[in-house]
Amino acid sequence: MKNLSLIICCCSFYLINAQQILSPSKEISVAFSLTDRGAPTYTLTYKGNSVIKPSKMGIVLKDGTLLNQNFALEDVKTDTFDDHWTPVLGEESAIRNHYNQITFHLKHLDSDKKIDIVFKVYDEGVAFRYEFPFENKVDYFVISDETTEFNVTGDHNTFWLPGDYDSQEYNYNETPLSKIDISKINRDNGIALQSITSNFRVQSPLMMRSAEGLYLNIFEAAVNNYPVMHLDVNTKNFQLTSNLVPNAVGDKAYLRTPSTTPWRTIMVSDDARDIVASKMILNLNEPSKIEDTSWIKPMKYVGIWWEMHVGKATWDYAGSQNAQNAESQALIPTGKHGATTENTKRYIDFAAKHGFDGVLVEGWNVGWEDWFGNWKEDVFDFTTPYPDFDIEEVHHYAKSKDVKMIMHHETSGSVGNYERHLDRAMALMKKYEYPAVKTGYVGRIIPRGEFHDGQAMVNHFNFVAQRMADNQLMVNSHESTRPTGYHRTYPNFIAAEAARGNEFNAWSNGNLPSHETVLPFTRLLGGPMDYTPGIFEIKMDVYDPSKTEQVHTTLAKQLALYVTMYSPLQMAADLPENYEKYLDAFQFIKDVPADWQTSKYLEAEPGDYLTVVRKDKHSENWFLGAITDENPRHTEIKLDFLSPSTMYKAIIYQDGEDAHWEKHPKSYNIITKTVTNKTKLKLKMAAGGGTAVSLMPIDQ
Repeated sequence: MKNLSLIICCCSFYLINAQQILSPSKEISVAFSLTDRGAPTYTLTYKGNSVIKPSKMGIVLKDGTLLNQNFALEDVKTDTFDDHWTPVLGEESAIRNHYNQITFHLKHLDSDKKIDIVFKVYDEGVAFRYEFPFENKVDYFVISDETTEFNVTGDHNTFWLPGDYDSQEYNYNETPLSKIDISKINRDNGIALQSITSNFRVQSPLMMRSAEGLYLNIFEAAVNNYPVMHLDVNTKNFQLTSNLVPNAVGDKAYLRTPSTTPWRTIMVSDDARDIVASKMILNLNEPSKIEDTSWIKPMKYVGIWWEMHVGKATWDYAGSQNAQNAESQALIPTGKHGATTENTKRYIDFAAKHGFDGVLVEGWNVGWEDWFGNWKEDVFDFTTPYPDFDIEEVHHYAKSKDVKMIMHHETSGSVGNYERHLDRAMALMKKYEYPAVKTGYVGRIIPRGEFHDGQAMVNHFNFVAQRMADNQLMVNSHESTRPTGYHRTYPNFIAAEAARGNEFNAWSNGNLPSHETVLPFTRLLGGPMDYTPGIFEIKMDVYDPSKTEQVHTTLAKQLALYVTMYSPLQMAADLPENYEKYLDAFQFIKDVPADWQTSKYLEAEPGDYLTVVRKDKHSENWFLGAITDENPRHTEIKLDFLSPSTMYKAIIYQDGEDAHWEKHPKSYNIITKTVTNKTKLKLKMAAGGGTAVSLMPIDQ
């Protein structure tokens, strides 16, 4: 029997070493082999140049089974796929899914367990995953580690976030791989909850640029029933190894056969535009499980939210719970509560006047007084409004104005409590015709000991999307795991935060001017982001002269973000009275749609600049957004994407002559001119600035 095994292994080595798979363009090549110890390894080349050196693969089970060595090959299958599909909402009205596939059927000689390793090779990169087939009976197992390696070829320039199991809300660090060291970054950055256990662990997606001009991105797709993957960094030999987020007892994942891991993805190109425009992550997810998607619609909204961040109002009704009547236990109002019936009507009037679809109201429900930081379980019931918020009156008033209300569910991290109340909360939404909900997960998770990025929480976020879909409701999650394309499968998962959003500019050291130039290469690869742009009153001293905080962009850049930061759910985040002071600039926010027919990335360099133009799904109008980092920038854009023999009215919202994100952030000019597809448009961006352009056909 040992000799037979040896023969199988030797034959396997010969067959596997002969196996190579190319992308459809033949520019990307993946080679798979087994070492002399039967350990699976792979390499990746791009245009003949090494991108990933020999890197090991595999899984370690809790029972001690090492599914990362002593394998034999049983079979190899290849396939190719080329198709188009139509997203419900998106940057494109049709997406091509074109790849070559190879599956290695492996048998583990120590345990007789079988595992398949599947590669899909696209023109923009490669994806692979582990599959555990069903054999005779269901096999339950616990994963204690995943030993997937990504051995890159040099000390690449890298955009990275600390490997925090509970938060992605950091500014990006830009250093060589060899200089990654979390102990050297500023941890006092406004993040209340930090779960960092290693100085050399980073989050994915990890964006890199080599000295030779290659752009490389390591990420994952279709994370379901599995923890999020972080990356442990060996700064000396440039080795990256998967690190799975543990649960409360230290295990990584509980699985059964048949099951699969998420896809591990590597994008590579010598053109940064290929990375930011890639739909590979989306393609790796399953098609929509929702048959009737007619109720899933893009939304532009305003809301009672920013005024709490700037200190004008509060989420809570009574401040500390000590502010109670001792006999009746009734809450005593502070007078600063934002979510009142009267204030909500004011936002509804503003939305109706300016053509917005919805109004978000945060702080409408009881429970906000003392939950934060106390790790309480039963904080909210998601159905009981404060005394000054008449939910029925608000409903009728909004309906009379043809405005939809957006529900807010802050779970306080108490996941079990939210799941217990979820059906009643959705019933309330249905009763008062709320089409969408913004969920929040601020604070430490309950059940205690779980992390935001663990398997249980991944399953929870996906479960909420599924249950909302059952009730024809859309969901926008905040403080969740970062998306990995799941909105293809459940397109009612309309947006998520899962990164450092615009609110950090109101009360912390803020977001770096380069922040928005990195996000499209990282966070947005996995799905649309509710970044909440559109802040016009840039400096917070307008609310309190003692405040020094400010938004780290110009006003014109805030407009451009509506194009560069894709989302079918877009908020005009500032206060209505602030928009009333700048109605000429506000016109762009009113005009720009949130669902697109096609998108073209014209210029891109992570951490530096981005220029994208998109065509409205329902008209011939185009909208362009261009942003830069802390450096001013001049560029010239060809408008050859416009229809020939058609004249367009171009309205250009640009930084003023003296504009600067810190010194003169509100300096802007609006220029109107006639253009055609032969026009070359010169754009000028201030430090931390941007340009927004609307292009509308002129009736001839």
